[in-house]
Amino acid sequence: MRPSLPRVVVAGLAGDVGKSLVTLGVARALRQRGWRVAPFKKGPDFIDVAWLGAAACAPGRNLDTYLMSPEAIAGSLQRASKSADLALVEGNRGLFDGADAKGSHSTAQLAKLIGAPVILVVSAAKVTRTIAAQVLGCQALDPDLNLAGVVLNRIATSRQEKVIREAIASETGVPVLGAIPRLEVQHLPSRHLGLVCASEHPEREAALDGLAAVISKHVDVEAVCAIAARAECMPASAMPELPRSNGRPVRIGVLRDAAFSFYYPENLEALEAAGAELVPISPLADDELPAIDGLYAGGGFPEEHAAALAANQRLRSALAAAIDAGLPAWAECGGLMYLSRGLVRDGLEHAMVGALPFVVEHTARPQGHGYVAATIDTANPFLAVGSRVVGHEFHYSRLARPADVETVLAVERGVGLGHGRDGARVGNVIATYTHLHALGAPGWASSLVQAARGVIAHLPGHAVTASAGGAR
Repeated sequence: MRPSLPRVVVAGLAGDVGKSLVTLGVARALRQRGWRVAPFKKGPDFIDVAWLGAAACAPGRNLDTYLMSPEAIAGSLQRASKSADLALVEGNRGLFDGADAKGSHSTAQLAKLIGAPVILVVSAAKVTRTIAAQVLGCQALDPDLNLAGVVLNRIATSRQEKVIREAIASETGVPVLGAIPRLEVQHLPSRHLGLVCASEHPEREAALDGLAAVISKHVDVEAVCAIAARAECMPASAMPELPRSNGRPVRIGVLRDAAFSFYYPENLEALEAAGAELVPISPLADDELPAIDGLYAGGGFPEEHAAALAANQRLRSALAAAIDAGLPAWAECGGLMYLSRGLVRDGLEHAMVGALPFVVEHTARPQGHGYVAATIDTANPFLAVGSRVVGHEFHYSRLARPADVETVLAVERGVGLGHGRDGARVGNVIATYTHLHALGAPGWASSLVQAARGVIAHLPGHAVTASAGGAR
């Protein structure tokens, strides 16, 4: 990490206190002023990080101490911030909330790991001096944390703001950088997995510009930048690059449209580094399957588009035939739902690809939410038996009509498919509720590419034929 990289973490005392409002507003306000902002989200969330990327006009990335090693986090931060003026990290949940009572994998832990000061967003709804106690408690709980500023949200009156500012100043010495009033306009609508995806918001740019206007009016953005510039100097370290493959290139299809958008940039980059040419496929719009040697079916909201996915029978049939012929495929959550026999939403079953023998139903309550730890205990085309797997899950679906299907993952933490198992395997397909991150699963991308190379010679219609690649 370059020692001079300005960086700051925006955290909160809890969820839903306004962290996203502040982080998105600051990112867009700085972008409007010509700053190059590298946006990050603490934790595994796909939707928030996409909004951050849209606000900063730069790819958003995740930093997660559960999914990634400290070296991987440093390398990711360095690579993504190489040409940035400032790295802006949005925390998740409460500042000290983590995997256990000690706050392991919390926002505070990440901030200390990357040497970044913290700006704390607090809700001022129906409270005044007690906020000073909250800030003081944060200081006392972890004196090593650089708590550098506070932003007040949902201020009701100027008198309330004055009392809170004076209490924080006298009791903690932490500067108040801004006070945001209660907003009449809801800029960012939400649904069951959090915010609506940035790509689906009909007036995304106007919404982000509106947040920038709110922040520019009520928060001292220059003070935020000054705090970021005071981040700890860290010794320069070697920036690990993704390993490059010298093998024959293969074409990996990636499901990408409004129904499937949950992909970590590092996963796609790792596939490319391993020798894959990524071929976007829209299950909503494409009626023909392009020539591919493998498939990556990521997550998203297939339940919101179930009828349209079912209506595209030509693509479903083509995918089913390719998978039946041996096409290697890795599917996660929404991808698992799409490759199943059917998806039940509100009592109505919609036909899906049918590569997996079970039916999935969408439910009103989450079926799995949190980090996952598992071990590969069954031979499969991708990961070696005995390999440890860490990931996360957040799904409102479950198997409605389970089938007799082989599974390859023994789940020690999390839910997965249920009964301590995840990773349904049918032929060369592995389908999980667990989302993997390439920085925490370094062999995953190369294994998918290698599996694709192994079937090039005998899958009909493929981009690389036996005459080009040699029979096997």
